[in-house]
Amino acid sequence: MPLQNRVAPDGSLHSDRARGMFTGNRGIIHDPATKTLSGRRWSTPAWICCSLKFGERKREVWGRNHFGKNGPAAGWSELFFCDEVTALAAGHRPCFFCRREDAKRFIAASAHENARSCDNALHQERWLSSSVPPQRLSAIDLPGLPDGTVIKAGEQYFALKDRKALEWDFSGYGRGFGLGELLRQSLLLVSPSTMVNALRSGYRPVWHATALT
Repeated sequence: MPLQNRVAPDGSLHSDRARGMFTGNRGIIHDPATKTLSGRRWSTPAWICCSLKFGERKREVWGRNHFGKNGPAAGWSELFFCDEVTALAAGHRPCFFCRREDAKRFIAASAHENARSCDNALHQERWLSSSVPPQRLSAIDLPGLPDGTVIKAGEQYFALKDRKALEWDFSGYGRGFGLGELLRQSLLLVSPSTMVNALRSGYRPVWHATALT
């Protein structure tokens, strides 16, 4: 059974066999003895999106990867994303450690002064960590949203690209719908406003290959 570490666009965590293009974390949220969630969904406001590989470093997923004076303990909890579009929608920004150049471009596009101010803003905006209800969208709103924005129509997530709405899944993207085809359903903005601003200002996230066909 796959671990409950696949991230949906709303930030919720699921068990799914699909392989992600990116990993990341929001602190320590697992029990290394059972490899299950500890009950928390984050332990820090800094939610990041990381490269799957960085140098020669190897980790045991949801294992004991922190080695301190008291012996091995749980390190950060590895989460996995279909692609960077999914990570941004869930509120995970690029990591300054393993994706430094991407992180610098993202912060510049977000108009935040630094990573800390960006993280604090995102913590008030994400679906999972915000106390504010999701923003409802209308037909007027959709054409003004930048590529890479994720919305929810009814019970389905869609990523906007080239004036189409692509069906989202853990394994990639399906059919592309015209924006007008979604208007009969309740529409909600999933991507945090900081992410939408960064996309609008020119940040280009990495898409799953199924979005490029």
